[in-house]
Amino acid sequence: MAELRGVGIGLGVAQGPVARMAEPLPAPSDAPSERTADDETTRVREAVSAVARELEQRGALAGGAAQDVLEAQAMMAEDPSLETEIDARLAQGKTAEWAVHDAFASFRDTLTAMGGYLGERAADLDDVAQRVIARLRGVPAPGVPDPGHPFILVAKDLAPADTALLDLDKVLALITTEGGPTSHTAILAREKSIVALVGVVDAKGLRDGETVIVDAASGVVTTEPTAEELERAQTRAQARASAASAPITDGALADGTDVPLLANLGNPDGAADAVALGAQGVGLFRTEFLFLSSSQAPTIEQQRVSYEKLLGAFPGKKVVVRVLDAGADKPLPFLNDAHEENPALGLRGLRALRASEDILREQLTALAEADAATRANGGGADLWVMAPMVSTVEETAYFVALARDYGIKTAGVMVEVPSSALLADRVLKHADFASIGTNDLTQYTLAADRLLGSVASFQDPWHPAVLRLVREVGAAGQAHGKPVGICGEAAADPLLAVVLVGLGATSLSMAPTALADVRASLLEYSLDDARRIAEAALAADDATSARDAARAAAAR
Repeated sequence: MAELRGVGIGLGVAQGPVARMAEPLPAPSDAPSERTADDETTRVREAVSAVARELEQRGALAGGAAQDVLEAQAMMAEDPSLETEIDARLAQGKTAEWAVHDAFASFRDTLTAMGGYLGERAADLDDVAQRVIARLRGVPAPGVPDPGHPFILVAKDLAPADTALLDLDKVLALITTEGGPTSHTAILAREKSIVALVGVVDAKGLRDGETVIVDAASGVVTTEPTAEELERAQTRAQARASAASAPITDGALADGTDVPLLANLGNPDGAADAVALGAQGVGLFRTEFLFLSSSQAPTIEQQRVSYEKLLGAFPGKKVVVRVLDAGADKPLPFLNDAHEENPALGLRGLRALRASEDILREQLTALAEADAATRANGGGADLWVMAPMVSTVEETAYFVALARDYGIKTAGVMVEVPSSALLADRVLKHADFASIGTNDLTQYTLAADRLLGSVASFQDPWHPAVLRLVREVGAAGQAHGKPVGICGEAAADPLLAVVLVGLGATSLSMAPTALADVRASLLEYSLDDARRIAEAALAADDATSARDAARAAAAR
């Protein structure tokens, strides 16, 4: 028996035989084409278009975050710059297969050199290239295997197109050798409730057919398990399934302390599912979906319709809307498409909105009108509005004052950079609430891009430096009598959720599929327990030991 360690997604446990992802297609030959350049161009155009449409169709079937990712991949496939690169190679008499391979590789190297979010998207580009080449060859694209029975899928990483449409009757669990807790694979696995471990470097040695146990709660893959270990894992899996089907209650600790459990949503269409899974409201509504698929900003009317749909789905419940968070991984031609050497540290979030204030004013107008309209119909929600990427007290005062001008009664800020966490006592003199985005807070605290696999080991919200910053914000919220929510992926980690409450968080927001696990975890501990477990984690020197210390304290 051996234990392989990685980062677990959720609390699930599964067992079964391994099936490895197929190796990529071999690189095409650089031999001259026997076809004319025009014929090869036609082949490429047809193949690229077919792949783009397939990605869009997969996205439409998957919905949610997967749809956003796959639509972005489809746009990547048809990028005019790539088309120009391919045409240049075809004009030299190359085959369509080699032109696609070489042009995509060149483009990938450019993205990799840029680093950050764009560097991480290089892996997506490889997947698109493989699909186009497979189409040109008339063979299936490398993808998820089908051994004819349920299996544990092992891969270097999964392309979004594969993760989005995994057959959950066949795929018992997912193990990747790369990626971190906020990678696309992890986010989509959490959204689909797939038992998963990411960043399991030693999983490269797993063989097809060997039986393993995947324990996401402890972040361990057990190889060559004994019959007793298999039985114990099965018992845990059954207990978890029973807990998931138990009657839904509001979020609370064992001593009755209320901890509202809210949903992170990317568009209003997910509201019904969130309510069905027990969401007590919305802790993060991302408004980017209205802007990202357009060459110009949506009108006030277009925005108002979507906001009314959202607010109407949560009558009397808290709904926290984040104004447009553009920049870094989400450049927009009408807002901030200027090239930046390091966009994660550039004109993004509230900074970008202040530079184009008319867009912010129109969004606040649409939100205020939607709020008034739903209240007039007797089905309004409790609307809270927050600004992203706030880094100074002055930015806080600016946004809150502007929101007040438009009739927004509850205006707050996201704490995603260390400066706003360290100055939380002053920030909360102006803001009505704070919401901690642990994904960005972790990347800026540890100087580790949250979407870059090469630094995934640093991108862990369990790190005591991150937890200390959360404590600063929690203490400021308590001193001012103002709510402090968590809306990053950390809230979906059942034990870390307990720690966050112990550090002063008053609500937790997450992907709706994580609600049941977090609800069950909170009910095991009192507020005193949560504070004691949090102190144990804070006393550690690194993320791994903080997690271990919290587990030990929780067991006591």
